[in-house]
Amino acid sequence: MIRYRRPKQDDSVIMDLIEKQLVPLSHLPQTVISQVRKDLPRRLGQGVTLVACPDYESDPLGFVHFMLHGDLLYIDMLAIAPSARRKRWGNMLMDRAERFALSRGCKRAKVAVDTGNAAGISFYEKMGYSVARYQPQNYCYEFEKQFTRFL
Repeated sequence: MIRYRRPKQDDSVIMDLIEKQLVPLSHLPQTVISQVRKDLPRRLGQGVTLVACPDYESDPLGFVHFMLHGDLLYIDMLAIAPSARRKRWGNMLMDRAERFALSRGCKRAKVAVDTGNAAGISFYEKMGYSVARYQPQNYCYEFEKQFTRFL
């Protein structure tokens, strides 16, 4: 199931997923990563975080954090535990985030993917995203997707 984040229950699992699944893929300097870590609680408080879990009371297997800016859906973070991969949790999280955004008037979506994240690049391409530009300062690709009227 997909549900909204419950900070007291979910944040330790979300932080662990970030630390183990996202941080190792980053090319940012350690000083920047340290600042990002400090900023994560505030960052999660902005936007929307959805979690994937087997049932309502279970700990998350993965999460997506996103923000809406006008007609833009910005996917900030997506991570799935290794044991839960290839079971459509990522697809379900993205589908729910995109539907949420579409219901609020968004027409397009963006996500940044680190250059070494081959699985992430492949995933977003399968989800209909395409490379819009490369950001050399962050060592990442910016992917974009235009929404059709109905997802």
